[in-house]
Amino acid sequence: MDPAFSAFYRQMYEKHWWFRMRELWLVRVLQRHQPSEGWGAILDVGCGDGLFFGELAKFGDVEGVEPCGDIVNPANPYFHKIHIAPFDQNFQPGRRYHLILLLDVLEHLSAPDEALRLCRQLLLPGGTLLITVPAFKLAWTNHDVINHHVTRYRRATLFPLLRNAGFAVEESDYWFQWTFPVRLAQRLIEKVFHLRPKNPVIPVPIINRILCGLCSIEHSVLGPLRVPFGTTLFVRCKK
Repeated sequence: MDPAFSAFYRQMYEKHWWFRMRELWLVRVLQRHQPSEGWGAILDVGCGDGLFFGELAKFGDVEGVEPCGDIVNPANPYFHKIHIAPFDQNFQPGRRYHLILLLDVLEHLSAPDEALRLCRQLLLPGGTLLITVPAFKLAWTNHDVINHHVTRYRRATLFPLLRNAGFAVEESDYWFQWTFPVRLAQRLIEKVFHLRPKNPVIPVPIINRILCGLCSIEHSVLGPLRVPFGTTLFVRCKK
């Protein structure tokens, strides 16, 4: 993550419509598929400053791993729950988990297959892995550049990695469909005018609320239709 971007990432997470809607939809997934005994031990990989911990803690015993210590605030009440370490074979937390989350993480990795195999090792039998990744290389923009993305995924490129790592896909959907044509237009404008990458902005409150409402309506109407495009790919799979 670009240092200039990480400096105000918490503000983005707490206020920007995209983060608010993604969190809402993920919480609904967790509620819908929660085992009768609860989710138990939860690991949030690439958790940053534990911004999702407040919600995850409602479902089980949550901890995280974050390779970039600069973005983890020691004053965070969840600081003791965050392992500051690379997510590789040297990561040995001494326990296994019922639920692991990889939320917009795989696109940063040059060896995503290794991360997925490690997730499988850390999951208990029958454990769940939740993934979100940016979708479709066609939607590549300066946003991907400033966030140091390696690639964008689609079902045809992510599912083989999951199967090879020993996971069975149980659910997948493309989210944020309306932003797909917007991203295509953005990509064209960036190329024509040779625009340089820069940090995004948080829309003014009224626009932020309107965009949240648009996402909510789209998710309710188009979600059940399983529209085959969007700018985020969500996957729920089992060990």
